[in-house]
Amino acid sequence: MKLTPELHALALAATATALMWIPYMSARILTRGLASTFANPDPAFPPDPVWAERARRAHANAVENLAVFAPLVIVAALLGVSTPATVVASKLYLGARLAHYVVYAAGIPVVRTLAFVVGLGATLAIAVAVFSHA
Repeated sequence: MKLTPELHALALAATATALMWIPYMSARILTRGLASTFANPDPAFPPDPVWAERARRAHANAVENLAVFAPLVIVAALLGVSTPATVVASKLYLGARLAHYVVYAAGIPVVRTLAFVVGLGATLAIAVAVFSHA
């Protein structure tokens, strides 16, 4: 199987998702200290900064969405489905998920929702391409 533009976007999205924990864990280390961060959770610990908690939730959302997007892209690649629409959709997904993480962490609600919807639309576009390949 060759590295299609869709698979490339998937690899970038997966890599970005794998790294999204770094900002909020860095904030936790600065807030609680290294030893407390590595310890078991304790209600006595200071809370994470608000933006860091939003970044943690954005990361969880990215993982949830990747679990839907990734299999569809892989199935498309296995079927040999790669069209201008699927290429654009995969790139849109990547951009939307990166934007979603940044604006969610920054606390920008309307743009966050728009980024989510764009990512969802891109995922559904890949699904349509897969199912119409029969």
